[in-house]
Amino acid sequence: MSASSRPVVVVFGGINMDLVAAAERMPAPGETVFGHSFHTAPGGKGANQAVAAARLGAEVRMVGRVGQDEFGPALIESMRGEGIDVSGVASDPNNPSGIAMILLDGQKQNYIVAIYGANLASDGEQVAAARAALDGADTLLLQLETPLEVAVAAARLAKERGVRVVWDPAPAIHMGTAAYRLCDALTPNQVEAEHLTGVRVSDRQSALRAARSLAADGVSAAVVKLGGDGACYATRSGEDGFAPPFEVSAIDTVAAGDAFSAALAVALSEGRDLPAAIRYGSAAGALAVTKRGAQEAMPRRREVDALFEGEMDSSARLAPSPSDANR
Repeated sequence: MSASSRPVVVVFGGINMDLVAAAERMPAPGETVFGHSFHTAPGGKGANQAVAAARLGAEVRMVGRVGQDEFGPALIESMRGEGIDVSGVASDPNNPSGIAMILLDGQKQNYIVAIYGANLASDGEQVAAARAALDGADTLLLQLETPLEVAVAAARLAKERGVRVVWDPAPAIHMGTAAYRLCDALTPNQVEAEHLTGVRVSDRQSALRAARSLAADGVSAAVVKLGGDGACYATRSGEDGFAPPFEVSAIDTVAAGDAFSAALAVALSEGRDLPAAIRYGSAAGALAVTKRGAQEAMPRRREVDALFEGEMDSSARLAPSPSDANR
C-alpha cells in the first residue's frame, strides 16, 4: 500500500454511456412492449469499478478511451467528479464513445447490448498510460471491454512491477492460459464461469468445480460470483470455500459485479486475506443492488464497512466448501 496509507488502484477498462430502459417484461421477437422509464448514466465496467474503488477510499487512476462525441467529455467529467485521476483517459477522434443499452424487467434482471466504440480501439497508447499509472500502485483492475491483447500487455506490466492483478472477465471471451497466469484473482459470474470452463454453473457445487478448473488452468485465485446466492472460490494452492450472501432487498442488479470486484481489489490492497476480501466484495455487491443504476449505485466506504462488520459474526463467516463427489 502507498505511503499515504490509501490503496492505489489502477483501472484499465471500458468507459461507456448507459442508455437504460425499464419495462415489466422483455418483448418477444417482433413484439413492442410499453416501457415505464428511461435515463442515461455514465457506465462501462472499467469506469464503474473505478468509481466503486474511489468511494471505498482508494486512490484511483483510470486508463481508457472515449470518443470526441457528446458522451466523451461527460464521461470524463463524471469520473473526475469522483476524485479519479483521468489523465490516462484518451479522447479518440475516429471512434464514438462506447454505449450500453440496458433493459430492466419487472423481476429486476438486466439485459445488456453493448457497442464498445473507442474502448475497442485501445492500443499501445493505453498500454503506455498504464505503465505510467502503475508506478506505486497496489492493484490493477481489468475487464474485457478493451482488446484482450492490450489488457494482457497491461497485466504483464503490472506483474513486472509486483502489482496485483484482479481481472473481471466480462464480457466473457476465450482468455487462454497465458492470461490466466497473470491473474491474482479472476472474478467471473455464473455465465462467464461456464463460458470459460465448460462447467454449467447452477449451484454452489458446480461453482466450486468451475473455480477449481480455473485455478488448475493457472489462475492464482478464482472467485465465481453467484449473485444473491453468494460466491465460491478456489486457489492454485488448493484452498477453496464459500462466502454466503448478505440478505438485502434487491431493486436493480446492474453493476453489482463491478462493486464486488472493486471492493475485492481494495480489500486485498489493504492487506485483507482472500476470504475476508471476498466477503468485503460481497457486502459491496449486496449494497449496490439496493439502489438503481450503475455508478450512482456504487456504495460508500461507511456503508460497506457497516454491513461487513455487522455481519462478520460466527453465523456469517465463510463456510467450509460443500462436499463434492467430483472433487
